Amino acid sequence: EYMRAFWDVEEVQAEAIQHLASFVRDKSALPYLLMFTESITFAMKTHVDSLKLQVDGCSLLLEILSQALEQDVVMALDENVASSLLDTVRKHSENEELLSLVCTLLMMISANEVAAENLRKVGVIPDLLSVLRNFLHNERICFSCCGILWSLAVSEKNVDRALLKSAVPVTSAVLQEHLRNGTVTESACSALWALSLQGCLSENEYEPTTALLLDTLRMNLGRPVLVKNACLALASLLRLSEIAALRFIMDSKGSGINLIKDAYHLHFGDPEVVKTICMLVNEMVQYDDVVLDMLCQKMEDLLSEIKCCFQSS
Repeated sequence: EYMRAFWDVEEVQAEAIQHLASFVRDKSALPYLLMFTESITFAMKTHVDSLKLQVDGCSLLLEILSQALEQDVVMALDENVASSLLDTVRKHSENEELLSLVCTLLMMISANEVAAENLRKVGVIPDLLSVLRNFLHNERICFSCCGILWSLAVSEKNVDRALLKSAVPVTSAVLQEHLRNGTVTESACSALWALSLQGCLSENEYEPTTALLLDTLRMNLGRPVLVKNACLALASLLRLSEIAALRFIMDSKGSGINLIKDAYHLHFGDPEVVKTICMLVNEMVQYDDVVLDMLCQKMEDLLSEIKCCFQSS
């Protein structure tokens, strides 16, 4: 009631947000804090010029959302919340610290399908791409934005392919910039996979994207999640194009077949990784040139081993 009564007084709203923040460590307070999410975002929207209020508001929302996730509480934030956060991004488009907070918050929100749809409705994609281009060096921003892109692209409903197509070169740039950062590349690979599934890559992007994914695998072969995401993205590309398949076996830095064999030997105990390797192999065998290369490199031995080890799958 206090926040509603003095909605237009910045000092009152800032004070209220700070007071609410004092309760976040008390997990039993979560049901009450959840009731304030719309009031917090309304205060942020009303006083969007206030940098401190934006930072404090985002930090508080992050704490509330983190606790909700820990306690398996579903938060389906409405379109007004999405619109308010987007206003913050637009008004403070050059403030790296605040954008890092907002993008993390948006990524967490986008995990919910309804909230992801609300983000799409308010037009978040061009702003995300702009943030990525301007802060390509920022690992946290890149990780979060790629996570949001994955959530928006993976849904089959209301996909705006024209907008998502413009996300492909930016996502590839993230991968190139953070090639040795496993956490960021995992997120970027999942985004590229979703974009590929939606048919957002153009024909001239198949080959360079395949080469980039192979480079990512080489640099991070010990990370099971990355191997899984990269294999899914590669499988999607090979399904679409023989050009991608030929680059896969004839890459100047080494054949993708050897990489897949190395990945299997590192992660043979992880059924999820082995499954994605099999999905990739399933796409490889549709091309005669690739099959010949597989035979030359004794790929059938590895497939026999997988069949033996995973008879029940």
